[in-house]
Amino acid sequence: MGGDGLKVILSVDALAPALTGIGRYTWELACRLGAVNGVEQLRFYRNQRWIPEPGSLLVPAPDGGTRSLFKPKARTFKWPQFVKNGYWQHMCRGQVFHGPNYFLPPYAERGVITVHDLSIFKFPETHPAERLAQFDKSFRQSLDLAAHLITDTEAVRQEVIAFFGWQPERVTAVHLGVSPGFRPRTATELVPGLLRHGLVPGQYCLCVSTIEPRKRIGALLTAYGLLPMALRTAYPLVLVGGKGWNSALVHAQMDAAERAGWLRYLGFVPEEDLPLLYAGARLFAYPSIYEGFGLPVAEAMASGVPVLTSSLSCLPEVADGAACLVHPDDTDALCQALDKSLTDNAWREAAVARGLQVAAGYSWQTCAQQTVNVYRKLV
Repeated sequence: MGGDGLKVILSVDALAPALTGIGRYTWELACRLGAVNGVEQLRFYRNQRWIPEPGSLLVPAPDGGTRSLFKPKARTFKWPQFVKNGYWQHMCRGQVFHGPNYFLPPYAERGVITVHDLSIFKFPETHPAERLAQFDKSFRQSLDLAAHLITDTEAVRQEVIAFFGWQPERVTAVHLGVSPGFRPRTATELVPGLLRHGLVPGQYCLCVSTIEPRKRIGALLTAYGLLPMALRTAYPLVLVGGKGWNSALVHAQMDAAERAGWLRYLGFVPEEDLPLLYAGARLFAYPSIYEGFGLPVAEAMASGVPVLTSSLSCLPEVADGAACLVHPDDTDALCQALDKSLTDNAWREAAVARGLQVAAGYSWQTCAQQTVNVYRKLV
């Protein structure tokens, strides 16, 4: 490859001002890969363009879009596409090209892609049409270019091997990490930040999720609505996350619950407020039917909060014995699990202790190191 170290190109197309789970994963890799021993050079790519500073993609523009902090050089001539392709083929030669959001450009020579989950194939009805079209157009090509695949969990690794027929040695599971900001906090630490949202430490149930079909927010609302009114009043449900797609019926449920006084929908909140919202919750509920990792579950455990989550997909693996597990489509079971998780103090204490132990094993630095170990397999 030239030189003694790895030369890596990381695609940063998932970076945007409001970070989703894949955006967080991409950002943590962007911040850490260059410091891992053995990485000689790290460059950032997006849509046939070098990105000198990935943090520029996280700055909101006045119109709500993404503003770049660097100014491209003025151009008086537009190069033909075949010339651009030739340039990128040359620049990618001898490099490890990592697409952390499923896709690789056609000129990636030594390709690694992270396949976070197979929901696009297993639950296509839970994705918007444009996402389905993107996969139809580009994913098979990316898979053909990839020399190695990364998954977030062993559960998804086994799915990928079976679904695509890949050799097991060409697929590696690398757990995601939890940022240090997610930790237990005292009431004194929490009160000022929670006050901005009209919340009191220990007096709400939290769910952090995009409002979309796969996350089963509607099922959570239905089950929560069956709890005794006194319990819903004492511990209202707080939802944090984007409005999502195909969610009109769920938003109608949310509106009704807000009018009844037992739901607060905060939408997106500032990044610095999230650790406070987690740590201040009495319970964290995450009833998704399918995930690649379920980062909010790990963040909640790291924050010292009991967790109720789905018994499906990789979530039992990520919770590793710390959470109350339930099938999200079983409304009665979900309601009973919510009641237990909010009121059973003995279970709650044990769940917090085990959750902190499990979450301590989820480190972004370890994620970056293990990712570089995958790169080395390509050399």
